[in-house]
Amino acid sequence: MGMFGCRVASAPGKVLMTGGYLILDRPNAGLVLSTNARFYAIVKPLYDHLKPDSWAWAWTDVKLTSPQLTRESIGSGNPFVEQAVQYAVAAAHATLDKDKKEALQKLLLQGLDITILGSNDFYSYRNQIEARGLPLLPEALATLPPFASITFNLEESNGENCKPEVAKTGLGSSAAMTTAVVAALLHYLGVVNLALFSDQNQVKDTDLDTVHIIAQTAHCVAQGKVGSGFDVSSAVYGSHRYVRFSPEVISSAQVSERGAPLQDVVLELLKGNWDHERTKFSLPPLMTLLLGEPGAGGSSTPSMVGAVKKWQKSDPEKSKETWTKLSEANSALETQLNTLSKLAEKHWDEYKSLINSFSMLKPEKWIEQPTQQSQEAITKALVGARDAMLAIRYHMRQMGEAAGVPIEPESQTRLLDTTMNMEGVLLAGVPGAGGFDAVFAVTLGDTSNHVIKSWSSQNVLAMLVREDPRGVSLESADPRTKEITSSISSVHIE
Repeated sequence: MGMFGCRVASAPGKVLMTGGYLILDRPNAGLVLSTNARFYAIVKPLYDHLKPDSWAWAWTDVKLTSPQLTRESIGSGNPFVEQAVQYAVAAAHATLDKDKKEALQKLLLQGLDITILGSNDFYSYRNQIEARGLPLLPEALATLPPFASITFNLEESNGENCKPEVAKTGLGSSAAMTTAVVAALLHYLGVVNLALFSDQNQVKDTDLDTVHIIAQTAHCVAQGKVGSGFDVSSAVYGSHRYVRFSPEVISSAQVSERGAPLQDVVLELLKGNWDHERTKFSLPPLMTLLLGEPGAGGSSTPSMVGAVKKWQKSDPEKSKETWTKLSEANSALETQLNTLSKLAEKHWDEYKSLINSFSMLKPEKWIEQPTQQSQEAITKALVGARDAMLAIRYHMRQMGEAAGVPIEPESQTRLLDTTMNMEGVLLAGVPGAGGFDAVFAVTLGDTSNHVIKSWSSQNVLAMLVREDPRGVSLESADPRTKEITSSISSVHIE
């Protein structure tokens, strides 16, 4: 194992395209897309040399730096990073053989110096852009330095003098951060062997599964509750179709707070029956995921979930009917998108020319185009995907109205209806639990510019973020030293 210099791991943020609310209950599935917004964790020794008497120490010094958080009060005591460190170190103690124990001891005695950095996409910079008088366009976001300082929501939500909230965009920063820290530490301490993006196929599934179990546990303990876990799962494995694990597998971690040694708990977790399901899924070729940030500021997911659960209890019959229909619409969308991926593989030229011509046409014109037989199937699947999305939105709205929460608020409905009627737009919706956080669209080809401009005129800032199906991985260097290639190569601001 020896002395490593520094280890850098990264994990992606997510967009839950379908499966909001339903994903909390097995066996409902959700389609989760991972993005090119990533969290980075850099781990290196805190001390160069071991003092000769350091064997007497029983603890490890940990220094945590998050350069983007300019206010120290918030950087200290990050529960997600703290639990990630606790569980990753416990996993090393629990799983490494005797001959590796001494090397582990040395590494831990040198202390851990951990730096965390998140892509700008995780945070909201709308206020800065407006303050600088820049247009609400991705080009304006591209002028920010990478890993810019994070802004805070200043208005106090409940009138009390609480800690200022970091202004976030809803990509799952805590799950990506936890996963990156766990992955970097497990690799640094010799528990797993991860690889760079280019060598992804050499990573053993069991190593990814170890990262997944430790990250899920740390994330749940830090949150103080067991969520569905789709955000950690996509941070580890990338885009996929997800069915949650039974919450009981993590109950041993909750027990640890009552005194069982953490190493025993970790061994039990690693042997546990993790019954989540992961199926391959990513967007069909030549489709672009767009995310937009409306100006209203985020809505609180937990309180919306609470309201939906209350409604389920109070009206079991009606709520069950809505859930069944939502579940059917979610499956229909998945089926149509998978069909499109298969058709693209089989009839690439026809697929490509059809997507290119539809990218210039309003959706109601798609069915009118004269086509060959293979193209007819493609058109049918495209229209089918749209219909499924409209059904999902309809039932989500019904659920929101019944539960008295703004799952698809009226302002979002107007925006999404306009968006879905634009040239080349296949889908538009509110991701995850909905609310005012964000909207997404899936456009055909690369003609998303008219959507971006139209959103801007409706006070919605299109973000730079795109789908990227890759999960957790090692990085060859500190991302601040790499030439950061922005997704917009030349910036024109009129």
